[in-house]
Amino acid sequence: MKKRSFLKAGLMAALMASGMPAVAQEVTLRMHQFLPPQATVPAQILIPWAEQIGEASGGRIKVEVYSAMALGGTPPQLMDQVVDGVVDIAWTLPGYTPGRFPRTEVFELPFMMTTPSATSRALWSLYESDMADTEYAGVHILGAWVHGPGVIHVNGDPIETVDDMDGLKLRGPTRVINDMLGELGATPIGLPVPAIPENLAKGVIDGTVIPWEVTKALKVAELTDAHTEFAGEHALYTAAFVLVMNKAVYEALPADLQAIMDENSGADFSANAGDVMLAGDGPARQIAVDRGNTVITVEGDALSPWQAAAQPVIDRWVAEMAEKGIDGADLLARARAAIAASGM
Repeated sequence: MKKRSFLKAGLMAALMASGMPAVAQEVTLRMHQFLPPQATVPAQILIPWAEQIGEASGGRIKVEVYSAMALGGTPPQLMDQVVDGVVDIAWTLPGYTPGRFPRTEVFELPFMMTTPSATSRALWSLYESDMADTEYAGVHILGAWVHGPGVIHVNGDPIETVDDMDGLKLRGPTRVINDMLGELGATPIGLPVPAIPENLAKGVIDGTVIPWEVTKALKVAELTDAHTEFAGEHALYTAAFVLVMNKAVYEALPADLQAIMDENSGADFSANAGDVMLAGDGPARQIAVDRGNTVITVEGDALSPWQAAAQPVIDRWVAEMAEKGIDGADLLARARAAIAASGM
């Protein structure tokens, strides 16, 4: 046995000395995310991306996708699972950990988003310029994007005006969006996406804000009966997502495999992910229509009271950033300019 090992080692040394390539080492990466595998993001973004990485690497990289928190923990713990090396990659909302990623919040401010594609490109641009060496310095970001226009879904009377929000217990995903719900008159309740169906069914919440796209997987149309959407140049709100990788694991990859990860990540990947989520809105919305649910569209002059009511959220965020030593007004202006430029 010792002789065979010695001969094997000698053969490998001879191959390396002769310039002949040694056998490529395979890399297995575990990706963790919180939605069921049939939902739009895993089915149409994450799983295809994992397969693309495998194909592009000639099978040298295998990305295993674990859905619906199959590896344990809760959605707010996903970022730390990556940081701590429990998993190699995770898809999550930075807003699940309030205050930890303050610059990212600029894209979640009320009436900020134009389209998911333009806003996702802008998010990636500001990630590279403002966030990579600050709030995301401890991880490697593969993609950063936003979902389509946020929608209000409730049981009971439809939401037509800001006054109709008064006293409603509404689930929100992040600190900024919950602040907006409170400013609009609702009682915000922070919950991760997987907790929505149970809390709707039990009456813990009167409704939720969430894009149409994910309502199909969560059966929100069956658990609520009225929906309010906003049709204007800017959406009521959106939420930011990141596909994040353990930094040490990324840096340990051979240079050619790092290049493959890079080629399949970044601005284009992020913009496409936003577009995929937007494309899922229509079919999910149709489910609510087919059930006979009420769909209210706020548009034109009716948008003004909502925008005025939400403005204090923006002002407060700018002031909060100043307390953190961040020029929020400048960041807000540059984010808006980046969105506008990306939409051209």
